[in-house]
Amino acid sequence: MGDKLDSSAAATKPNALHPAYSVTNIQSKIRTLDGTTVTYSSWVQLFQLHVVAYMVADHIDGTDSPPKAKPSYAQWKELDALVLQWILSTVSDNILPRILPNTTSAKQAWDKLEKIYLSIKEMSSATGEDLASHITGEMKATISEEVGKELEASLPQFVDRLQTTLLSVIDDKMNEMKERHTGI
Repeated sequence: MGDKLDSSAAATKPNALHPAYSVTNIQSKIRTLDGTTVTYSSWVQLFQLHVVAYMVADHIDGTDSPPKAKPSYAQWKELDALVLQWILSTVSDNILPRILPNTTSAKQAWDKLEKIYLSIKEMSSATGEDLASHITGEMKATISEEVGKELEASLPQFVDRLQTTLLSVIDDKMNEMKERHTGI
């Protein structure tokens, strides 16, 4: 009879809730990645500690998901969405638009962030000359366009002021010459 109690107790006992579902405010556990106050390397360390503690590191470390046909896939997909929410909730508003489009998994978001910060790191490690060349190459057209717009907008005003100034100077000189000529 003891066996019947044990098996019936197991049958009525609900599945244990995954620890990741107990996180109610991710921002209180992982600070917002903004690139200045919280650097990417600090954020990664905090995030990795968090996913290990809540047993979801497999969603960012490259571990394959279970096959879709397996019963465990549904829970894995839910947990992946939860980890993706954690990532998206702990990056600043200026970073979010760079990782959000077409991102459907935590690993995709993780990889996009890594790519963003690796490219920034590569740029910052470039020599000053390389950096100046890079900035010049990419920004020259934009700067020229903006300066051109400003000149185009202000050129008629400049010409009007110049014309007024020149006419005033010419009038003064003409009056001076008349005074000299009539005074002789």
